[in-house]
Formats: sequence, structure tokens, C-alpha cells
Amino acid sequence: MTIDLEALYIDLHRHPELSFQETRTAGVVARHLGELGIEFEEGIGKTGVVGIIRNPSTRLSNSGEAVYRDTGESADGPVVWLRADMDALPVKEMTGLEYASTARGTDPAGSDVPVMHACGHDMHVTCLIGALEKLLATRDEWSGTIVAVFQPAEEYGAGSQAMIADGVLDRFPKPDIVLGQHVTPLPSGTIGVRPGTQMAASDGLTVTLLGRGGHGSRPHSTIDPVVMAAATVMRLQTIVSREVDPRDVAVVTVGSIHAGLKNNIIPAEAKLELSLRYPDEEARERVLAKVERVIRAEAQASGADEEPMIAVDHSLPPTINDVHATARLTLAFDSAFGDGTVVDPGMFTGSEDVSWFARDSGAPLVFWFWGGVDPQTFAEASAGGTIDRDIPTNHSPYFAPVINPTIGLGVDALVVAAREFLG
Repeated sequence: MTIDLEALYIDLHRHPELSFQETRTAGVVARHLGELGIEFEEGIGKTGVVGIIRNPSTRLSNSGEAVYRDTGESADGPVVWLRADMDALPVKEMTGLEYASTARGTDPAGSDVPVMHACGHDMHVTCLIGALEKLLATRDEWSGTIVAVFQPAEEYGAGSQAMIADGVLDRFPKPDIVLGQHVTPLPSGTIGVRPGTQMAASDGLTVTLLGRGGHGSRPHSTIDPVVMAAATVMRLQTIVSREVDPRDVAVVTVGSIHAGLKNNIIPAEAKLELSLRYPDEEARERVLAKVERVIRAEAQASGADEEPMIAVDHSLPPTINDVHATARLTLAFDSAFGDGTVVDPGMFTGSEDVSWFARDSGAPLVFWFWGGVDPQTFAEASAGGTIDRDIPTNHSPYFAPVINPTIGLGVDALVVAAREFLG
């Protein structure tokens, strides 16, 4: 059988699921793995799925019996992990596509929210399944073990660690290398990869500012957390603009602010949700200290009776590509797709949790990006200086990779990468 990857992608796009809720998606993955004859296990890290292709390094003896080649490796050969994330985002799709998502879900706070594959994880799952099918079809040309990791909850920065806590590194062959990819607003046909830090470290914080509530007509008898929150948000913006060297990379974003239920009630508290990004641990310590200083100082300036509460929701390390493995894979990509296909995209200030698999196993990591934008559309926006306006980025309600040739290159990139490190 041949899997209709375009139909698979459209199905996944129409049926997105939030983090740790990817039950339908996991079922689709499991069904296709079963159809391909790949052994697999479900429910790892709650909703994760892992498939295994074992292809020992063998040759035929004169009698026709299989014997192991003397490769200096184990009988099963090198172990290559290929990872794809599965979860979607609480975003209302506005692409206008015929297959646009109208799905809704329940977020961790219990709120009903729209759900969309606004980051391309549906494309990631599709391409990994397509790559496994191709690798199976050519298994007489390679040897080793492929572990296909379909990971939940990347958007929470928690899925890889949930799988690790559930024993994924002990229950399955440990990787000799971890490989993964992410669709991004580069021209379709382009691969972006660089040695060293490919993506930033990040922290997600929830800050609760504690005031004193009261009647909207008597603000003098209250400590208004809405005003406190407004002052805090504005002051936080000065950390990067005034306290970080312009030659360094740092991001401080307040992505959510919640306070109050009615116009004539001054609430007792306000909540802010922050996203912080930095290239390394040293920068993380500096920026975190500055953020905490600002939050506590603004509370004190507002006359708050209680200290604000600062909780770390997630903390992700930088995604660091192994220098030697990246150089090797870049040459393989150039050979397979032609010179000029691979570009250095610079360090992305977005973050990923894929590196936990490599860090906890001690294996090298190579994580790359591949383009999903129509090349002509991208070229016109680039010529007009309107890329930021006209090319939707990941997490935008308008984000929609072109189906072809994005799927084809995504599949082939995984196949080339896996074959490069297999026997």
C-alpha cells in the first residue's frame, strides 16, 4: 500500500488537538504504523507513540543463511531517533482554506477555546510517517534501528520529559543520534540548519500581582492590581531595550494578562503570563533576575501589602546542534537536493523540547527547519520588504504551509538524514 500523505495532512489539519489531548492524532499514527507493519507502543508520556524498525546488518553466506557483517557495531547497527511533535494550539484559524480547522477544545484552565495546527505539527507527523514508509521500502539499502518518536505537548515544553519519565529511553533502543525538523516560513524547497545553538532557551512564567479589591468608585481605598499590572508590563519592556547589550539576544514577552470581571469592581489580583528567551544559561540568569526585580519593585511602588507570586511553568534548554553531525548532514543534504538548498537561518528565538531526548541519552542532536512558503510569494514579499506583514509565521492564525512540495521535501529530508547515520 501507499499512504496518501496529502489526505493524511488535511485530515490532521482538520482535527487538531491540544497538548496531552492528542488521542485521535495518536490513533491515526498508530493505525498507519500498523498498516506499514511497524511495531509500536502507545500511551508513552500519556499520548505519545513510538514505532521501531529493526533492520540488522546482515549478508548472505554461501549456504544462503544470514550472517552479521563485521561492522564494529552491535548486531542491530546504529540507532537513529526521528522525532515529530503532534500537538496544536489554542488559536482560531483564519486561513480561509477549504480544510481549515473549526475544532474547539478545553484548555488546562477549563476554558473552551478554538484549536488550530498553527505551528505545523500536522506537517511534522505527516512527513515522519511518509519517511518511515520510504525507509521500509529501501530497507535492503541500509541497516540499523529506527525509533520514530511521535511526541505530545511540545507547545507546553513538557512532552519529551513526560515520555522520558515514562521510560522511553529505557524501554526502547537508546539513540546514537537524535534527528528532527520543523516547518517554518522559509521558501518551500529550502532547508535551514546551523551548528551550535539553533534555538533559544526559554522560560514560561505566571506572575500573580496581589492588590486589594474594592468598589470602582472608591479607588483610594484599594490597591489596584490592574494599574500595577499595566506599570509592570511597560517596565518589563525596558529590560531588553535598556538593560541587555544590543549585540546579545533576549526576548521578554507578556503574552497574557487577566484581571477583573466587571467595570465597577477593582479586583484583588491580576495575572501575567510571560515568555522569556535567551541563548544560554548565563543570559537566562541575568534576564530572570531583572524580570523578578521589576515585578517586585512595581508591586512595592504600588503599595502592595503582599509580595507578588512568580511561578515557573516550564523551562527549556537551548537547542544545540552537534557541530560534527551537522556538518555531515549538511553535506548529505547538499548532495541530495543540490547546492543552495541549505542555508544558515541564524539562531531562532523560538524554543523546543526535543533536546531533552539527546541530553538525557548523551546522544548528539541535529534539528533543522524546512520551508513551507510558496517561493514566488516569498520572493515578492522579500523584494517589497513586506515579509513580516505578508508571510505568516508559526503561531499565526494565518499560518498554512503549501502542501506541495512541502510534504515531499519534509519526507525526503528525514530519509536522507536517517540514511546518513544508518549503516
